[in-house]
Amino acid sequence: MATKAGLEEWSQDATPIDFVDARGWEDYAAELPAAARAYAEACRFEPKPERLLLVPNREGALERVVFGVEKPDAKLRDPFLAGRLATSLPPGLYRFEKGPADPSAAALAFLLSRYKFSRYVSAKPEGPRLCSPSSVDGARISRIAEAVAFGRDLINTPACDMGPEALADAALDLARRHNAKTRLILGEAPLEENFPLVHAVGRGAAQQPRLVDFTCGPQDGLKVTLVGKGVCFDTGGLDLKPSSAMLLMKKDMGGAAVTLSLASMLLEGGVPLRLRVILPIVENSVSAPSFRPGDIYRSRKGLSVEIGNTDAEGRLVLADALALAAEDQPDLLFDFATLTGAARVALGPDLPPFYTGSDELALEIANHARGANDPVWRLPLWEAYDAGLDGKISDVVNVTSHAFAGSITAALFLRRFVANPDRWAHFDVYCWNGGTKPGRPEGGEVQVARLLYDLIESRAINRSPLN
Repeated sequence: MATKAGLEEWSQDATPIDFVDARGWEDYAAELPAAARAYAEACRFEPKPERLLLVPNREGALERVVFGVEKPDAKLRDPFLAGRLATSLPPGLYRFEKGPADPSAAALAFLLSRYKFSRYVSAKPEGPRLCSPSSVDGARISRIAEAVAFGRDLINTPACDMGPEALADAALDLARRHNAKTRLILGEAPLEENFPLVHAVGRGAAQQPRLVDFTCGPQDGLKVTLVGKGVCFDTGGLDLKPSSAMLLMKKDMGGAAVTLSLASMLLEGGVPLRLRVILPIVENSVSAPSFRPGDIYRSRKGLSVEIGNTDAEGRLVLADALALAAEDQPDLLFDFATLTGAARVALGPDLPPFYTGSDELALEIANHARGANDPVWRLPLWEAYDAGLDGKISDVVNVTSHAFAGSITAALFLRRFVANPDRWAHFDVYCWNGGTKPGRPEGGEVQVARLLYDLIESRAINRSPLN
């Protein structure tokens, strides 16, 4: 579906790219051949961020590329600025020669920007390609980019072709490629095997509710469990969404896509860990069997849950999945979900909030987020709001009676189904780019996977689970 991502072997014949800023422009220009310097002056080139100069040789062929970047002391430096090259350069093979400041981030941004979702359109001519810079791990960067493309493809595919069956097949295909032990719990089986909330949410759809569970890796490795919300389309259920709010609901399985993208990075990278992936996969549809406001269901954990709103279905399927995950007592438990509009109101689409009971884990997540240019922001599990989830005729309700702090109360709801909040983090992701930015093309987006790849790999290698 996506444009194949990957860095190529370094070649002297590739067209060089020089990164320059306003501070170093005069010295750089002085070193250019006279003809190239005159050409830059004739084009009135200024080395401002994202400005591009294609310098020809005497025969008129492309000799080198000059690309403007921020000054070193700029307050808002974008490590992914080089991604603009992937959509601006003519086809051909290129290599970095002078700069950039962070070759790894620039090379990754280039690959991430090359992504195009092409399942439903005619193939377009191949764009520019990039040599792996000598100072970076090109295989790792290519692996990350291809895993992101995999996740983006899942999100971008409309629900007519990415329903519960197709999403489960994508997960099982990944599991089989890595000889994982797999389980598919399908149809009425989620009810029979004590996943009543998964069954309740998905029973109104044409494609049956299901849960995918796969495990691989050494028994003595770091135990990491990933849980992703796989709601392939969300109508809101009987609490029906307005049509405008349904336009992007094909991306409501973004949490599952993040999970599979991260799992692909870890498995393809051979990270020494015991990885478990749990995906509750449903479609929240409207039909006679649909679950109703006011219904009460006994969850896998044993807590009775009253349905205050059928459009708060993601936390319900996650509740059963998290309860299953907790039974295995993993060293780290991460869940991902396109869960609340409140998170977007608070932090916007580019900055996913996360929640954890551990200050140590929160700091580690934040540090890796900065290093990977994969932004997140911690929001609190504010204890005073937890009582708002207490039911009057049930143990818990799935929404509070007020409209405030929706992302926080959703996280507090999930916490009730987690055995050890100090080893858990919940990510309320958006998984969509409303416009194109360097490294982040418009459409489906895989958020937080890259930072967690770094974190989990570091933990697995150092074998240092939380005490």
